[in-house]
Amino acid sequence: MANIRKRGNTYQICVSCGYDTQGNQVVQTMTWKPTEGMTPRQIEKEVRKQAMLFEEKCLKGQVTANVKFKEFAEQWFTEYAALNLRNTSYQRMRQLTKRVYPALGHFRIDKITSRQIQQFINDLATNAKNRNSGKPLSRKTVIHHLSFISDVFGYAVKMGMLTDNPCSRVSVPKGEKKEKEIYTIEEIEQLFGLLEDAPLKYRTFFTLAIYSGFRRGELLGLEWKNIDWEGGVINVRRTSNYTADKGTYTDTTKTKKSQRSLKFPPVVMDLLKAFKAEQDEERRNLGSKWVETDRLFVKWNGEPQHPNTTYTWFLRFCERNNFRFCDIHSMRHFYASALINEGVDAAAVSGALGHSVIGTTVNLQYGHNHTSSQYSI
Repeated sequence: MANIRKRGNTYQICVSCGYDTQGNQVVQTMTWKPTEGMTPRQIEKEVRKQAMLFEEKCLKGQVTANVKFKEFAEQWFTEYAALNLRNTSYQRMRQLTKRVYPALGHFRIDKITSRQIQQFINDLATNAKNRNSGKPLSRKTVIHHLSFISDVFGYAVKMGMLTDNPCSRVSVPKGEKKEKEIYTIEEIEQLFGLLEDAPLKYRTFFTLAIYSGFRRGELLGLEWKNIDWEGGVINVRRTSNYTADKGTYTDTTKTKKSQRSLKFPPVVMDLLKAFKAEQDEERRNLGSKWVETDRLFVKWNGEPQHPNTTYTWFLRFCERNNFRFCDIHSMRHFYASALINEGVDAAAVSGALGHSVIGTTVNLQYGHNHTSSQYSI
């Protein structure tokens, strides 16, 4: 029930709207001023009408708590993100606040319009630069910013603080579609030749990357017990990731379907056996200094390897050998292209890659010009 208070020649209308996400009572207020010449009876009738209309808006969620976007986003991080998101996703969202908060953080969530968000997104797409490289932001990064804002507003709707998510009417400008950087079959053959002289650990890592399409975190999360030596099968069961606050840590796979098993040819299994023999020798030499983790790819003392180690090594390896550099993820794309060009159907490719839905595989549109049917995986 609305509460009406007379204050001088105006009336304050107060409506209790329940409690916010922190358990505090939310009270919405509005001020109504009679027009000049109204009689006391007309004023009494009109102020009650205004109170009824205002209360109806409050009950429908059309009037929200006086909370700014930054404040509510921090509540979202505590109440939802920290409990439901993977640590890597949580940290990425945290990074996005560096641009979102200065632009929108000081506005009340019920006052932010679709147009304001669209202008922010357009500015990111046309003017913003990557803080490390100085290059324009990728369209994917812009999409991440919009997703973060939308997630916060979606939570407000779910909590009954808003009836509408303004991000639903915002679109990300179309950017220039860049072709994926994928090695050709000739380059892969050349790479195998160059890797013959590389340390066994890195030769094994990149051979597995090419023959499996495993994500970097999945490769680094592999343990020796995940290998079926007799069947020539490797089972993906976890990932190894890194964030500044947690360091290197073990996590679940990206999706449930990312937990998968792949069969490998003898050439790969023989390489793995040689690599295990080398690691066993290192373990014996270090004795008590060795940290037992059962991981394939480790530091000098057996601890899990930092995710950026292989990237840095491969970048320098390519520079030394005057070889075109494509990041590690490109080998996942090469693997998918090879399967497709061998005539493997989309469902099977999706399963091999660990995609949660076939549509993800289809939408990636792997090109047929990157591989040859002579390559056997």
